[in-house]
Amino acid sequence: MAYFRNTAVNLVNLHYAIHAVALYGGGAFYFVFLLKAGVPLPLVVGSLALILAGRFIIRPSIVPLAVRFGLRPLLIVGTLFCALQFPLLAEVDGVGPMLLVFLLVSAVGDPEHRGHQLGAREAAVALVSIVSPLATGWALVTFGARAAFGVAAAFQVIAAVPLFWAPDIKVERHVPGAFKAALPGVALFFADGWVAIGYVVVWQLGLFFTLGEDFVDYGGALAIAALVGAVGGLVLGRSIDSGGGGRAVWLALSGFAAVILFRAAVLDQPALAVVANALGALVMCLYAPTLMTAVYNTSKSAPCTLRFHVAAEGGWDAGGTLSCLIAATMIHFGAPLPVVILLALAGVAASFVLLRKYYAVKS
Repeated sequence: MAYFRNTAVNLVNLHYAIHAVALYGGGAFYFVFLLKAGVPLPLVVGSLALILAGRFIIRPSIVPLAVRFGLRPLLIVGTLFCALQFPLLAEVDGVGPMLLVFLLVSAVGDPEHRGHQLGAREAAVALVSIVSPLATGWALVTFGARAAFGVAAAFQVIAAVPLFWAPDIKVERHVPGAFKAALPGVALFFADGWVAIGYVVVWQLGLFFTLGEDFVDYGGALAIAALVGAVGGLVLGRSIDSGGGGRAVWLALSGFAAVILFRAAVLDQPALAVVANALGALVMCLYAPTLMTAVYNTSKSAPCTLRFHVAAEGGWDAGGTLSCLIAATMIHFGAPLPVVILLALAGVAASFVLLRKYYAVKS
């Protein structure tokens, strides 16, 4: 197949597939492990706000560094730096200096990789997303945090290896109008970041409580959702390519809202909570390509793709930070988690308006 003759694409896909082992393994247990380590729930959510705010501050430095050194060295260093988070996470024991060090390294390392999947890497990542949470949950219970997160760190380091053979990309020093062209991406990612806090972070913390704070059961719930997502992706993933962008906005965002409401209603019922978790993965099969088609297509017409994505990801950081702070405050003052999960509905509404506008113009 001609696609696999593109060495650069193959190397990047290999990098991402290896990185996904750490992402869907150790990364999926970040905040539930902090909870288990004695960090109070409001501070667990608030800690993510600190990480995202730190990234928002640091992110603008990416462009001048890429101009000076090229994109490949920057990506290699970032990938290796990400590996430091996992051994540090294993040493967190309640609120203390190690928690602060972990948060600072996480902000610099930028582990967020939300994992929107494209092309040939889908099959490998789908398999990893099923196996990794099961293996990590089992390893945490059987061997402890140092071993489980140590394996995640090792895979993160290995993920840097293919990048050494990838071509470097030079970035222009001055590109007029680049950040202005990124404003649509900033708005879309701001809404997406807002959604993710209630829909993913707060939900997964609540799911962990509902499943008795058991790492193995929690990992199993994530694996079931990944399996549903993999099957759903085969069935639903072509809706954008077949010209159904406008229809997909309605399906994805109405499905999003329905799942949020369902999750809020069944959070205290373990079996139904596992079903709600799996349904969330199914909705993502429509939402992720609907969102990322709009983002990627807009970025292609921008004067500088790197500056576009730096600005857009900054929007994600801002939306996520604000949503995190509100969620943490609500939890601190006694709001039940189902109510906090409903915060995501505001982001869903914003995403609906923005994506409808994009696909209306393109139709």
